[in-house]
Amino acid sequence: MNKTIILSLLTVGLFSASCQQKTHTLYLDELDMSKIESQWGKSKANKSIDGATLTIGGKTFERGIGTHATSKFMLNLDKKGVRLSAQVGIDDEKTTGSVEFYLIGDKKVIWESGLVKANDSAKTIDVSLKGIKKLAFLVTDGKDGIDSDHADWCDLKIEYKDSVLPEFVDQKAAAAAASEKFILTPKPAETPRINGAKITGCSPNKPFLFKVPATGVAPITFTAENLPEGLTLDAATGIITGKVAKEGEYTVKVTATNAKGTATRDLRIVIGEGKLALTPPMGWNSWNCWGLSVSEDKVKSSVDAMLAAGLNNHGWTYMNIDDGWEAKERAKNGEIVCNEKFPDMKRLSDYVHSKGLKLGIYSSPGTLTCGGYLGSLKHEEQDAATYAKWGIDYLKYDWCSYGQEAPQNPQLADYKKPYIVMRDALRKQSRDIVYSLCQYGMGNVWEWGAEMGAQLWRTTGDINDSWQSLYSIGFGRATNSSTEYSKPGNWNDPDMLVVGKVGWGPSLHDSRLTADEQYTHISLWSLLSAPMLIGCDMSQMDEFTINLLTNDEVIDVNQDILGKQAKRVIMESGYEVWVKDLEDGSKAVGLFNTGGVKEAADYFIWDDQAATSNTLTISATFEAMGISGKQVVRDLWRQKDLGEYTDKLEMEVPYHGVVFVKVTPSK
Repeated sequence: MNKTIILSLLTVGLFSASCQQKTHTLYLDELDMSKIESQWGKSKANKSIDGATLTIGGKTFERGIGTHATSKFMLNLDKKGVRLSAQVGIDDEKTTGSVEFYLIGDKKVIWESGLVKANDSAKTIDVSLKGIKKLAFLVTDGKDGIDSDHADWCDLKIEYKDSVLPEFVDQKAAAAAASEKFILTPKPAETPRINGAKITGCSPNKPFLFKVPATGVAPITFTAENLPEGLTLDAATGIITGKVAKEGEYTVKVTATNAKGTATRDLRIVIGEGKLALTPPMGWNSWNCWGLSVSEDKVKSSVDAMLAAGLNNHGWTYMNIDDGWEAKERAKNGEIVCNEKFPDMKRLSDYVHSKGLKLGIYSSPGTLTCGGYLGSLKHEEQDAATYAKWGIDYLKYDWCSYGQEAPQNPQLADYKKPYIVMRDALRKQSRDIVYSLCQYGMGNVWEWGAEMGAQLWRTTGDINDSWQSLYSIGFGRATNSSTEYSKPGNWNDPDMLVVGKVGWGPSLHDSRLTADEQYTHISLWSLLSAPMLIGCDMSQMDEFTINLLTNDEVIDVNQDILGKQAKRVIMESGYEVWVKDLEDGSKAVGLFNTGGVKEAADYFIWDDQAATSNTLTISATFEAMGISGKQVVRDLWRQKDLGEYTDKLEMEVPYHGVVFVKVTPSK
């Protein structure tokens, strides 16, 4: 062969070899876990969501990612991916649950597991990534009504061709960035307006505390006619205190006066056993903000911030301390004591009460709380007495470690047992303590929560600041059989609000919900007659968040004394319509653009415009809403009449947004 030809062939071969890119292997547990959204808890590298060794179907794995359905994350491959492999399934730390795993490449499903149940062997993934720009990972709930869906992506790795390390796409930040904050509600008038609940209750001979919430130019002075014997009103603050011995229902005429005018409203005071929380509790809880880093100083600063923002003038009342206040050990006599972050709980409660607010606390029927602090097991009556001595007004009682005390497959009596014990202990105390069951809807708690003496009960897992969490908890779980059990004094609780700055610990961030999603959040919770507990750092609330939480016409829907939970009357691809009956004969209606989360790809934002380009025209007939004749329609967020309608509502609704109206028969 000619030497020149041989040399040319060698040159071509060397050139081809030099052009071949070297492949790299990346285990995805090496990336930033904070970019992963999980329905509950925080996703973990090389551990289950509970922090245990990754184990599926009896087989353990050293590497992987532990999540909780619904869970999602996205990887930016930019067509540099070669292959992906993994083993997936439900972690053995849970013996119940079912999920489905999906891999979605550029909006197309490239692998799906089908239904995976607890104790199933791990399923193998081995797929090509050729040509894929963005790769999405999704785990959905198996729709079995069980929340314990601890889903693992074990030995999750990719081969890729590039010197630049692929990264997770921050879907939560992308969603929030896609929508600028905008304010809909006008500022309160200078003339007085009395706000909040029109009814309140208390047990006979127990301390009564109620602040008349009112807006308008300060100073405002208050008067009250027909106060029951034993109660007094502070004219300067509007705070009513005292004790009432005689059972009954008292109609009190309350008046608020300032330099601009006078407002009057009837307040119904109901004295009797079991007459607490006659409207859904409104207030603040420390968990979604401070997590276990909560302290007396942070609670006190939150009280001051609530007052400075004027939220107390709109009916916000409870200041609830979640987990993290307990000492490592009890006193020698077995009494629960606070840790160094809470040097004097009685002093704190006195401060809270002096402002017309109420103080809540947290515990568990198990030996330990979710955060590993002391629970109340075998000390229930002692703890209830301590809470009363401190001046506590609200108890959140979280299942947590009691699962280790209950049988492996609990029956209804097992779910009830610990809550009965604390119910009986609370009833013996010298003050009313609102009783909140936090056990995530197990055993259809809405069917028997009232029997436990509870005023509210969680119907869902924990919420987080993602659209999927809001959608699943708000729209998904609110449609179950729990609706009929919601009534004055007994409320279904879909968890706390995730607006403002949240973070579940010392590091906070702006809610990842878009502005429209936050309007949807407050509107839906108001329609559902849900307890509304703010979860943000109130000292950092911006104008948007304050405005969101102080629209009195929206709050009136939540606090309506009829206490009915809204029903979904229309559900079509991409939108829903919910209707709530109100005490005055009108109806509150929410028209929601849910974005059509139906297919796996719809859980993700695939480009910068996806969250803003899907405005939808939603139409709802009067027949579907159960009304007829001419109706006056008022936009509740804008506090503006839209005119008379005769046969249907038809509105333009932004992506993941809402049009929230009140529909009243025309006179």
